[in-house]
Amino acid sequence: MDIKRAENMVYMGDLERPIAKLVWKPLENNVLLATETLVDPSLRGQGVAKKLLDETAQFARENGFKIKPKCSYVVKAFERYKEFADIIA
Repeated sequence: MDIKRAENMVYMGDLERPIAKLVWKPLENNVLLATETLVDPSLRGQGVAKKLLDETAQFARENGFKIKPKCSYVVKAFERYKEFADIIA
């Protein structure tokens, strides 16, 4: 399933009822506050949250943003994966 971009989030499925999403809130100084990552139970264990974060990271890099983690998944992923070091706010 494809990951799509919408205002302040990336998601899978239908925009009105996504089956997976990573949501952010824009802050000052080109920072995105990653507030929520949700994955439907039917997709868990398939790396979907990481794919959403990869897409969010690509968006941030393309647009000169840094990401400040707030949701628990992004906090843990930033600690675990060194590939995000360049975009951590």
